[in-house]
Amino acid sequence: METARVLVAADKFKGSLTAVQVAERVTAGLRRVVPGVRVETLPVADGGDGTVAAAVAAGFERREARVTGPLGDPVTAAYALRGSTAVVEMAEASGLQHLPDGVFAPLTATTYGSGELLRAAMEDGATTIVFGVGGSATTDGGAGMLTALGARFLDTEGKPVGPGGGPLAELAEADLTGLDPRLADIDLVLASDVDNPLTGPKGAPEVYGRQKGASEEDIAVLDAALAHYASILGPDTAALPGAGAAGGIGYGALVALGARFRPGIEVMLDVLGFAPALARATLVITGEGSLDEQTLHGKAPAGVAAAARAAGIEVVAVCGRLALPPEALEKAGIRRAYALAELEPDPAVSMAQAGPLLERAAESIARDFLLR
Repeated sequence: METARVLVAADKFKGSLTAVQVAERVTAGLRRVVPGVRVETLPVADGGDGTVAAAVAAGFERREARVTGPLGDPVTAAYALRGSTAVVEMAEASGLQHLPDGVFAPLTATTYGSGELLRAAMEDGATTIVFGVGGSATTDGGAGMLTALGARFLDTEGKPVGPGGGPLAELAEADLTGLDPRLADIDLVLASDVDNPLTGPKGAPEVYGRQKGASEEDIAVLDAALAHYASILGPDTAALPGAGAAGGIGYGALVALGARFRPGIEVMLDVLGFAPALARATLVITGEGSLDEQTLHGKAPAGVAAAARAAGIEVVAVCGRLALPPEALEKAGIRRAYALAELEPDPAVSMAQAGPLLERAAESIARDFLLR
């Protein structure tokens, strides 16, 4: 019998385990049943929070910069660098994790720090920047980011408009001539699992504003302000796929910085070296905290499963909660899913004990797929 070679390529279990910890626990469980099994781990991410950590786990060097947080206070943000390629995660600078509990600023939160983070990567010599967007606290269309990179957004009196999406309603002139000239030589890849437009029923304020504390009135204000902003930056640009990513920072990157939009998981699998790791595997284990309808729309497990299926390699998944029927899993290329909820039905206990439960799930995978 051919020796099994397992590739563990899972995302984080949000709120419980990082992607690195998921890989460690799965490996421990497999080896408890098959001590000599060959396991390679490649923690993955889809461009959202955890993307820098996944890059560091794959051999990138972790770098830090002091930047402006979404509320204007200084925060420490990390990015990853290997050679001339940087992985920058906007949530590190402008994410919800930088907001105090219960404190939101839907109209005034700024992406200025994300621009500072991009600048730090350029100063480190990066010429290719994978810009992972997601988990933002902001809805400013990327205006703050562009301001940090040298753009000027002025009102009718020639004064800078305030931070955030709300003040963009007062925008009269967008001056992009001062943008950092190094940007012209940067290959900027917008890595996102979100292809929403900037405004409208599927736009950034309507779809994502509430999770950032926006009221219905705030959403209407932001949608109108961003539509006005887009009318000044360029006609018919608000409908670009990906423009609505991370509160519209996708729009700023695409329209003003010449970014290329690619599904986040595809970009990250390329950057992390997934293809050569897949070529060495006979079984792939992927997963994330919740396998649900969203998983099928560009999340990490779906991307991993699609690539493995194309290579003819069997895929199973681990998750905290499973909300997909077997036929949906099969269509995604996942042979079987092992949910922690099957071992511990209480969600709070399951999250608190995710590590040991995941080891038990991995033991079941070993018995079902490695001992046959």
